[in-house]
Amino acid sequence: MSDQSRPHRTAAVIPAAGRGVRLGPGAPKALRALGGTPMLIHAVRAMARSRAVSLVVVVAPPDGAAEVRSLLDEHPLPERTDLLVVPGGDTRQESVAAGLAALPADVTSVLVHDAARPLVPVDTVDAVIEAVRSGAPAVVPALPLADTVKEVEPGRPGEPEPVVATPERARLRAVQTPQGFDLATLRRAHETVAAVGEGATDDAGMVEQLGTTVMVVPGHEEAFKVTRPLDLVLAEAVLARRRATDAY
Repeated sequence: MSDQSRPHRTAAVIPAAGRGVRLGPGAPKALRALGGTPMLIHAVRAMARSRAVSLVVVVAPPDGAAEVRSLLDEHPLPERTDLLVVPGGDTRQESVAAGLAALPADVTSVLVHDAARPLVPVDTVDAVIEAVRSGAPAVVPALPLADTVKEVEPGRPGEPEPVVATPERARLRAVQTPQGFDLATLRRAHETVAAVGEGATDDAGMVEQLGTTVMVVPGHEEAFKVTRPLDLVLAEAVLARRRATDAY
């Protein structure tokens, strides 16, 4: 292989160790079927579609690495894309760290992608990679908000809550994945930022705590996160439209 001679090698890490309780009981969210195929497979394919991604690391539940590996073996990737499965931890932060630890020495930049964002278009993936390769240490795809956002004083679930402030909507963005990083920067964040409670759910936020600037590139409406049953309905509709137009 000529990987050692390349100035850039990009890998993608997909933490898929969570159960996804908001979608209800049953299989872990990443293994829920979308168009007859587990969401995780769609997410891995979404990363592998980028010609710049030569390795995908899937971080499996601590006791489910063999099961996930078997599942992935049933759905082969393009020959140019290597695949690695490693066991994760109890939190997303621990699982991402396990994925980073498994990367070979020649990887220079990394994407971290939610398994629950199975339909992110390859153009979005490529835009993140290009921004990192152009010198940005951390890059996130994001969309402007359609709704006005209110900051409130949190109360008990279901009860009225007083509004504290109304942030200026034009300055706000809803962040998606894949988030892209210079690998050394993200490793430094994971080594520096201590886990609090359930740990960090946003790798770019960890990099911000280092004092490093995170850049935003345009996201895509189809990179939404499948979290609730209604999201699954929308994802099925998007997938059906792509298949009908041979765009998938």
